[in-house]
Amino acid sequence: MMPAPENTEDLLPTILGTRAASLGVPENCVPWPLDMNHSGGSSPDQTAKILKSLRKSGEYGQWRWPKRPVVFISDLHADAESLVRSLVAAGVVQRHENDADGFDLTDFGRSCVLVIGGDCLDKGPSNLDLLNSLKKLIETGVRLKLLAGNHDLRLLLGVRALTSNRSPLTEHMFIRMGNKVLPLLREVYDKHVAPTNALESAPDLKTCRDRIFPSETWQRDFPEAAADHLGEAAIQKEQRRLRKKIATFEEASLSAGLDMRMLYAAAMKCRELFLEPDGLYAWFYDRMRAIYKNGSVLFVHAGLDDHICTEIDENGVSHINQLFREQVYQDPFTFYSGTVGNIMRTKYRTVDKQLSSHGVERLHRAGVKILVHGHVNRDRGQRLKTMKGLLHLEADITLDRNSRKLEGLKGIGTGATIILPNGNIVGFSNDFPYAKVFTPEVHMTKAALQHHGT
Repeated sequence: MMPAPENTEDLLPTILGTRAASLGVPENCVPWPLDMNHSGGSSPDQTAKILKSLRKSGEYGQWRWPKRPVVFISDLHADAESLVRSLVAAGVVQRHENDADGFDLTDFGRSCVLVIGGDCLDKGPSNLDLLNSLKKLIETGVRLKLLAGNHDLRLLLGVRALTSNRSPLTEHMFIRMGNKVLPLLREVYDKHVAPTNALESAPDLKTCRDRIFPSETWQRDFPEAAADHLGEAAIQKEQRRLRKKIATFEEASLSAGLDMRMLYAAAMKCRELFLEPDGLYAWFYDRMRAIYKNGSVLFVHAGLDDHICTEIDENGVSHINQLFREQVYQDPFTFYSGTVGNIMRTKYRTVDKQLSSHGVERLHRAGVKILVHGHVNRDRGQRLKTMKGLLHLEADITLDRNSRKLEGLKGIGTGATIILPNGNIVGFSNDFPYAKVFTPEVHMTKAALQHHGT
């Protein structure tokens, strides 16, 4: 049964210049409904597991809360309007125009830390509009932490692979991006290739096709080349995935209005825009990090494994970010198939790098009590669950319109997760009627009483 709404309006953000009802976001709070599948995990004993996690992590010290409010928004997938609406609903900006760049920071926006949790790119409706809105946000002076998502990295790795020396480990990375990258490439072509006649310098159609697709020997050569990086099951999965993408990519590209020559020209322009030091969007990858920690809260795009937990315990979060910066540019396949890349893509499947209770213990020792992440989208707002004893807050609330249409969700996605210095975590979305409030101190008291009773 849904708990009755409590009088906790002081936990909700102050929305300036826009009514909450017009955004579709909640105006009342409830204690986080841990006993409901959409909010507390799918197993019937999830509440007990969460209490056990709180009790266990409490053995390593009390919670340390951020000194400033932290606002987490993830998986925007090229929907600038969803970003702005979510920022308004979180009290970070006040909108003064109807365009995506027509906003200013509020007092709360100037005081908080904003974490964008990865997967800014792909799907739609407009990648470049979203990037322009993020740039405007940076220019307002907001304290922005930009985390890497798997979709963001696919563009980086794919474009670099297309223009680097070919090898069995990297020559498939452009096609690996798949059909979801085509809207971005079409945008780049329309806005930055066609108006400048850059297509004239592209090679002929056959040469472009040969450069875009992996060689005919790739399926034979890849397993041996990848054997030091991936297990047999992961290698076979990668090959199956590539066969499917190769079979549909050119047809999908033509459907998007891009032949292979136009596509190649758009990819070369992406390299200029995103990867060259003075590129229009060079800031996007320059600012990107793998992981962010504030107090007892750790923020990533997807998840963790034992190796990363040990590294955090022994060397700290800054060391992980240093490895990320080194590997993503120096050794892309080792990066993407390794433990650092696993942070951006894991779903805790058997083919992913594994997290165990030993790794969670190392993380607890390092002072981390909860992992806030995106990557796994939800349709009734945020969800709390445990994984091997580590408390996870799944905060991908299906914001972009493309995904919402596919999942039968109405309206433009709006919502955010806010970690407050007073010890409350508030998650709200226009797909759930109340803001969910998780107060670890209250739940830890319950966990202690439960433990004492046993």
